[in-house]
Amino acid sequence: MKRYAYAWITLAFFLISFGLHWLFGWYAFVDEAREHGQSPELSGYLAEMGRDTFENWQSEFLQLIWQVVGLAYFLYIGSPASKENDDRLEAKIDALLRMNGGEKAEALIDEIDRHYLRTGGHARPHGHEAELAKSAGRGVPHVAAAGQAG
Repeated sequence: MKRYAYAWITLAFFLISFGLHWLFGWYAFVDEAREHGQSPELSGYLAEMGRDTFENWQSEFLQLIWQVVGLAYFLYIGSPASKENDDRLEAKIDALLRMNGGEKAEALIDEIDRHYLRTGGHARPHGHEAELAKSAGRGVPHVAAAGQAG
């Protein structure tokens, strides 16, 4: 239950608000029918509330869903705005691998890049071929080697 608490709370808010929307909609429908000297009919109420509900969902929920899905998609494909920190982090990790990996560092970095590089229309890492990215961490001795030299 704890793992899905957010989902349960969201579902509860949705069901409560949905139920109250339809309940108060019924009260308004009955009042409007009485003002016109008619008796309220369930079929007319269901048609009106169904229309109002889908109109509300179209204007609110579909916009929100479009924004969330669209932003998640652009984050997934690696738009420039979503890649700014990824490149910096990758350059730092490459530098650490070079510092600690010795002679096998480049082969390891190339293997990791081949295995995890996004393909099929996805963005490639920016500046991956840049000289700074290639040489980062080269001149720094390994921590264990530095300790033995002293």
